[in-house]
Amino acid sequence: MGKKAGLFHTPRMLAMVLAGNMLYALAVKLFLLPAGLVTGGTTGIALAMNHSLGIPVSLFVLVFNILMLAAGYVLLGKTFAITTLISTFTYPIALELFDRLLGDLVITQDILLCTLFSGLGIGLSLGIVIRAGASTGGMDIPPLVLNRYFRIPVSVSLYVFDFCILLAQAFWSTSEKLLYGILLVLTYTVVLDKLMLMGTARTEVKVVTRYPEKVRDAILRQLDRGVTMIYGEGGYLHQETQMIFSVISNRELPQVEKLIRGIDPESFLVVSRVSEVRGRGFSMSKKYYS
Repeated sequence: MGKKAGLFHTPRMLAMVLAGNMLYALAVKLFLLPAGLVTGGTTGIALAMNHSLGIPVSLFVLVFNILMLAAGYVLLGKTFAITTLISTFTYPIALELFDRLLGDLVITQDILLCTLFSGLGIGLSLGIVIRAGASTGGMDIPPLVLNRYFRIPVSVSLYVFDFCILLAQAFWSTSEKLLYGILLVLTYTVVLDKLMLMGTARTEVKVVTRYPEKVRDAILRQLDRGVTMIYGEGGYLHQETQMIFSVISNRELPQVEKLIRGIDPESFLVVSRVSEVRGRGFSMSKKYYS
């Protein structure tokens, strides 16, 4: 058989999805549940059902995930279902396993610490699973369905669903717990965003100088970074000019600035952060031509 779709092509992807879901379950068990926090997503619905009907959180999550997996298979296709299959079962099983292994273990009773560490753990776990090319399933699926069939942005519907889930828990939770729940959602959203960009963010440098060839050679030889020469015209004097464009790692910026200032102290330098860079020298190995 050829490569299977989604996360099954490499053991590394499989391991990342398993690790991400187990970390999610551990964060919920150690910090979210002991503090009685409210949250969004499938876990938030499970907490509401547990409080109102007494249904175990892990059992509800398992059943709900299976239903969402079936809906995703029908509405989003086989490839999507394969990438969410492991998450559908791993998270609820890990949650039940940690519940039995750790029992009533409480690390801290400080609700703020529980909120922050819940958000940190959930954000990290979601980031690991998503970077593996998979989905956590559950409440990830309805926004994707709405996006495919009604063009509603995933982020918009995801926030609406999370807000509604938080409101559903407000009937039995205090206003203080609800505020902590909002803080929790914001925390794991920020952590997830940071993790998605980790390792891919770079620095873009544009230089206008009287000595473009010297600056180009310095970047190429001393930093071993690629350079693109952009030809233009000065807006005031209408003189032809060359702008040097290069993408470097964040740590190389001070060295680049020192090189440029050493060659031309009056050079015009523009520095920008870019969220992702792909290609030779970054996501691909370098090639040298004689």
